[in-house]
Amino acid sequence: MLALFNLGGGEIILILAIVLILFGAKKLPELAKGLGQGIKEFKKATHNVSEGMRDAMAESPSNVPTRFEPATVGTAEPKSADTTHPTAPTA
Repeated sequence: MLALFNLGGGEIILILAIVLILFGAKKLPELAKGLGQGIKEFKKATHNVSEGMRDAMAESPSNVPTRFEPATVGTAEPKSADTTHPTAPTA
């Protein structure tokens, strides 16, 4: 995960020192606890979503869609043009 942000050891220590200065030593355990609970809830939610997706995929029919034959160009006669609308009242 640290490679994602490309942070080295020095940068991490600097960030932790700034956090310590901003929040104080008494607040750090509370912040870490909240962060841990947030990560736990996120993992739980992603697990529930992926489990739901697996269940939905298992319930869906495994029918492979049938392939239709390509249309052939023939010498079919065109339909006559009907100018009257089927729902229009006739006089």
